[in-house]
Amino acid sequence: MESIKVGVIGVGHLGRIHASIYASMPEVDLVGVADVDQAQAKEVGQHLNTNYSTDYRQLLRQAQAVSIAVPTRHHFAIAHHFLSNGIPVLIEKPMTTTLEEAQQLVDLARSKSVALQVGHVERFNPAVIAVQEYLSAPRYIEADRIGPFSFRSLDIGVVLDVMIHDLDIVLDLVNSEVQSIEALGFPVLSNNEDVANARLTFRNGCVAALTASRVSPKVMRKIRLFQRDTYISLDYGERKAQIYRLAPNIDAGNIFDSNMDPNTADQLRDSLFEKFVTVTDVDIDEQEPLRMELRSFIECVRNQTEPVVSGEKGMRAIAIAVRILDQIAAKQKEIRG
Repeated sequence: MESIKVGVIGVGHLGRIHASIYASMPEVDLVGVADVDQAQAKEVGQHLNTNYSTDYRQLLRQAQAVSIAVPTRHHFAIAHHFLSNGIPVLIEKPMTTTLEEAQQLVDLARSKSVALQVGHVERFNPAVIAVQEYLSAPRYIEADRIGPFSFRSLDIGVVLDVMIHDLDIVLDLVNSEVQSIEALGFPVLSNNEDVANARLTFRNGCVAALTASRVSPKVMRKIRLFQRDTYISLDYGERKAQIYRLAPNIDAGNIFDSNMDPNTADQLRDSLFEKFVTVTDVDIDEQEPLRMELRSFIECVRNQTEPVVSGEKGMRAIAIAVRILDQIAAKQKEIRG
């Protein structure tokens, strides 16, 4: 099988991981890396025994596909350059800073019949993949994605930087139109919002509450999904998931009488997870999400198939993120009077 020639543009924290994974893949030939920081490009290029440059356009003559992992404000121009020349692109999240730019890239990729994949790596989290069989019709979703300040991605706020992961997951799971949005957000250490909360109400009745922060002393990346008789708890970071189900022959919402004797209630409380609710640890196939994502991209390039997270799906997340940001801006203006 002939190797796919791949280049990586931007070899900072995430881009150098892209480059390292590509270099280790037998089905890929890492033909070069590019970064405006010459020392950084040289370091990664020499370490991985590949070409390096400060000009990403040099890769146009060498690569059959590229990964773009530069600051978000540069995504559009670089992706546009390669797509215009018929080169498939994997662009890190968020896809772009504006919905208009995202639409242009989607239209361009479609017109050139080339793959445009967006790097929403949580789609390839083995825990996310493993719980798919337990999902039916989520009624309520809670997602928390918080962590310390990274001093990266300062050209965007926490909604596009962090919350965008959960937006993509939620939009895929609910698969219904977002009817209304309520959102709040505040800057703390940067010029953009560093803390944000959004409540999405979908046309099918599902409600999702998303919280994101990049100024927390602890790290938490969890999502909880509530269905009629099932509660799914998923930890993205630990790559673990548990399924809470009502025991057989138990009717949801009709287990206990509000007038129950307190002594009986105390006795039953201790046996709640034995008699009334079953807890199952989901079997997780341990694989590295980013490696799975890059392998999926290469398969799309080779077979000319649509990516798991296509440009259209990346644009869908951007569209909701923009609506959230508009709500945050309106709230901040209201607070300032």
